[in-house]
Amino acid sequence: MRKRSDKTLGESLRDHGLSRRGFLKLCAATASLMALPPSMAPAIAAALEQARRPSVIWLSFQECTGCTESLTRAHAPTLEDLILDFISLDYHHTLQAASGEAAEAARLQAMDENRGQYLVIVDGSIPGPDANPGFSTVAGHSNYSILMETVEHAAAVIAVGTCAAFGGLPQARPNPTGAMSVMDLVRDKPVINVPGCPPIPMVITGVIAHYLVFGRLPELDGYGRPLAFYGQSIHDRCYRRPFYDKGLFAESFDDEGAKQGWCLYRLGCKGPTTYNACATMKWNDGTSWPVEAGHPCLGCSEPQFWDAGGFYEPVSVPLTLGPATLLGAGAAGAVVGGGLAALSRKKGRDAAATRQPVTVDELEQKL
Repeated sequence: MRKRSDKTLGESLRDHGLSRRGFLKLCAATASLMALPPSMAPAIAAALEQARRPSVIWLSFQECTGCTESLTRAHAPTLEDLILDFISLDYHHTLQAASGEAAEAARLQAMDENRGQYLVIVDGSIPGPDANPGFSTVAGHSNYSILMETVEHAAAVIAVGTCAAFGGLPQARPNPTGAMSVMDLVRDKPVINVPGCPPIPMVITGVIAHYLVFGRLPELDGYGRPLAFYGQSIHDRCYRRPFYDKGLFAESFDDEGAKQGWCLYRLGCKGPTTYNACATMKWNDGTSWPVEAGHPCLGCSEPQFWDAGGFYEPVSVPLTLGPATLLGAGAAGAVVGGGLAALSRKKGRDAAATRQPVTVDELEQKL
């Protein structure tokens, strides 16, 4: 009798009663999930047939459990399918049955038995090596020491949520715990960032599916995010974009513009500077997303979004360049997203301290 861990993914799925037709449908859905054409389904099927279920160790540090809550709402694959069929989730504070010494023993065992092959998923920021180790501990050990011990022999690391990817709320000024992101600390392993507060569940499972199919991490942007999901701005994908192009904006949450579904830019929407797949993948099995529910995008998948100004103030830019420089970067409509995105990658954190609001009228005068 072969051990469950020795079986390929294809064998495991068949053991659970999945037919060949059902398997091919799954592969087609996986292609769609990874933003690949349907013609890739046969190649995905061949890869999944031979893929081994990877051991996954999920570490939770300075976080709110929102990322795990998001994962539990995944629908393709579901959380149950992901854990039982696609991966071997060997350690997770919230989802595992074991606790105390038994839980820590499971982590160490998974590391030993899958040396060099396991995935580490991290949610939550980490108090850095110079911070008080008592700020956040697990089983009497600091978050930093557990992270570095666990990633030492990992194949790759996935930072789930903005806290793990960029520091998030714990790193917001004045950052009392010395919070740092995973990529600030892990320098010798591939790190993929899946930011969001929380991330879209399908993006989390999509990244894992990509690793299963191709045996490597997907193509990333300058912030280490998968381009398939973070390659376009919320603004460019938003169904309210035509109202922006026509100059139709809600001025308050209860005016006629808000009732008609007009653009939320003047109410502080950060869609022009935020890159994510919320507008297309949505939440709760594709039911809705914040902007569709009438609330501006907060920009939660971007670095330092907690310190980037008020949530209900118009998008801001650094004083050092000003709106004229940005508006010369592209055509009307696309300039805000394209110009600000290029700027954020160029200036990074140094620009945050010199931001000021830019009104729609000021932008329109330059077009």
